[in-house]
Amino acid sequence: RYMVSEIQYGGRITDNKDRLMFNTICDVNMNASVCDSGFEFYSGYGIPVYEEYTKHKEFLEQYPEVDPPEVFGLHSNADIIYRTRQSQHTLNTILDIQPRGASGGGGKSPEQIVIDMADDFLRRLPQAWKLDQVRELMRKIDDKKPLNIFCRQEIERLNVCIRLIRSTLKDLKLAIAGIVVMSIDLQSARDSLYDAKVPTKWVVVSWPSPTMGLWFEEVLSRQKQLDLWTKEDRPAKYWLTGFYNPQGFLTSVRQEVTRAHKGEGWALDDVSLRTEVQKLEKHEVERPPSEGVFIYGLYLEGAGWDKNRQRLKDPAPKDPPKELPILYVTAVQGDDTRRPPIGAAKGKEKMAKYECPVYKYSTRNDINWIFDVSLTCEEIEGISAKNFWQLRGVCLLCSVD
Repeated sequence: RYMVSEIQYGGRITDNKDRLMFNTICDVNMNASVCDSGFEFYSGYGIPVYEEYTKHKEFLEQYPEVDPPEVFGLHSNADIIYRTRQSQHTLNTILDIQPRGASGGGGKSPEQIVIDMADDFLRRLPQAWKLDQVRELMRKIDDKKPLNIFCRQEIERLNVCIRLIRSTLKDLKLAIAGIVVMSIDLQSARDSLYDAKVPTKWVVVSWPSPTMGLWFEEVLSRQKQLDLWTKEDRPAKYWLTGFYNPQGFLTSVRQEVTRAHKGEGWALDDVSLRTEVQKLEKHEVERPPSEGVFIYGLYLEGAGWDKNRQRLKDPAPKDPPKELPILYVTAVQGDDTRRPPIGAAKGKEKMAKYECPVYKYSTRNDINWIFDVSLTCEEIEGISAKNFWQLRGVCLLCSVD
């Protein structure tokens, strides 16, 4: 098993999470139990022990053409998620190849539709920040603290996006009116807006999104979070999805907690993040914690969350990913496990921890990975809880749109 999972095949896997998944598959399926009489990987998926080729063939032909997700340890909802994304991809392809000629039947022309969209976006788009004013406002709430420095960096990046949106929309209106030349970039922006997609130039300075409407609403939400931060005070809770650099946000949290314990000899290199899921929903949080931060906006895919018992559970059939309650994030020195997690088991219940990866988007890779959240789960008979939820592909997503 070690040769297969770590050298012959696993040694070729570069992504850490993919390697962990492959090791889990090998751990579950490559053990002594496969030699037991009547062993099955899943109901109806056994190992043929015939000596004749024809019987082997007949045995394999009994398998269905499309394997159910449970064969691989996934929940049945995984098939729904996969087919939904497959349908979205097909619809996007149809939109890409549709003609963009003039409309018939007295309806609005594509140019008029784009102009109306541009007018609406310009009306709702906030003004860009004046950075000198931002610096003055940040001084009032201690601009030397790591989180406040992070806030200023996020404002600078979002400012670039807001200015580009405004300039593109103004130039596009002039180009459609024939006042300025319709450049390739403006033509691309016009076609994207007509298809309700985010123009490529905007994605470069922002983030991907399936539709223009969702993307623009996120621009407004991000601007609102940062604007309130500068004008009022630090938020009681943070929308992690609303940051360009969520890893930088978490690093700032570690830095602030480390500085608070400087007298105890804490060093940043020895500090790690600690997470605990709270019973609070985002609308119930009124004040920040004394140390660390509250974050929200993470969606649990592949599992559900038992709010009362504070642990992972199987999701209901056909249940879409749901938002996790408020997550408390702080820093501890080394591997501090002295404090029991919230919802720790009492009595005879055996509990375990699943290190759940958090990704920016549904595409799971090391580029979109942010950090790991420790989630409580029950031990399961016949398989370790860690392997069970790992095979389920459980993760937290910042966006499920």
